[in-house]
Amino acid sequence: MKPFAYVRARTVGEATAAHAAHPGARYLGGGTNLVDLMKLGVETPDAVVDVTGLPLDEVREGPDGGLSVGATVRNSDLAAHPLVRDRYPAVSRALLSGASGQLRNAATTGGNLLQRTRCPYFQDLTKPCNKRVPGSGCGARDGVHRDHAVLGHSDLCIATHPSDLAVALAALDADVELHGPDGARTVPVAAFHRLPGDHPELDTVIRPGELVTGVTLPAATAGLASTYRKVRDRASYAFALVSVAAVLDLDARGAVRHVGLAFGGLAHRPWRARRAEEALLGTAPTAADVTRAVAAELAAAEPLRDNAYKVTLAQRLAADVVGGLAGAPRP
Repeated sequence: MKPFAYVRARTVGEATAAHAAHPGARYLGGGTNLVDLMKLGVETPDAVVDVTGLPLDEVREGPDGGLSVGATVRNSDLAAHPLVRDRYPAVSRALLSGASGQLRNAATTGGNLLQRTRCPYFQDLTKPCNKRVPGSGCGARDGVHRDHAVLGHSDLCIATHPSDLAVALAALDADVELHGPDGARTVPVAAFHRLPGDHPELDTVIRPGELVTGVTLPAATAGLASTYRKVRDRASYAFALVSVAAVLDLDARGAVRHVGLAFGGLAHRPWRARRAEEALLGTAPTAADVTRAVAAELAAAEPLRDNAYKVTLAQRLAADVVGGLAGAPRP
């Protein structure tokens, strides 16, 4: 393993200063992704800034009914928090489907959003990967890509983002709180992760040295019907082939007045289905309505040789999930 410096920060300012002082540094939370990648040689930081001692480990209720979640809140604690389970059940269900209990006890909220793709070509130093080594090629395009992206990919990368939590947060209109050399700023979760484009090595819009300090769940979606479902190859913990997070609010007539819909397993980032949402507003919604809306969203899909099944699977899963929230008969 490559030698690296280790800094245990006590404040947010101390953490960002330490990161700035060590080019090539990485922040360390639970380490459930970073440490694995360091063992593989995929990540080779010159310094590791440990942020687990920062005062960012609380879930706080806002005056408007929203929640502020610190970046070092453990996934197990967030999933079990009574306010999360009551007001944002999609978050709890996403976390509980995402990993084993041991991993959830270690993994953090901020680290979950920043985890890197599980594409096997990214993790294997003997294979070409533009995300790991820009310009080296994408081994997955002509290789094994059954689990890879059908939306938003580029010639340079077809990887998917692995986070379950991020999909639920995107559907709920949550924000990511950041602090860096230029101060604090807020980014919507749905806009936090990037599509690969010409720079697949850049996973997010985070700026150099910025630290995720928390996530804000808005009052506007608190208490609305929400859920998260994923399809995976085995019932035990595995990454999503396709997942759906849905948030739904119906008026007195049973028509949709608010809907949030996001997919996992389809793209380089959680895919917020804006076109489908727009099509569903004002509808009943029946299974047929949802199917048509999602079909319009997925019309932009560009499946590869072995992953076209994801398009049909996403349509059926979304219809089932939204129909269940609406109390409509399932297809």
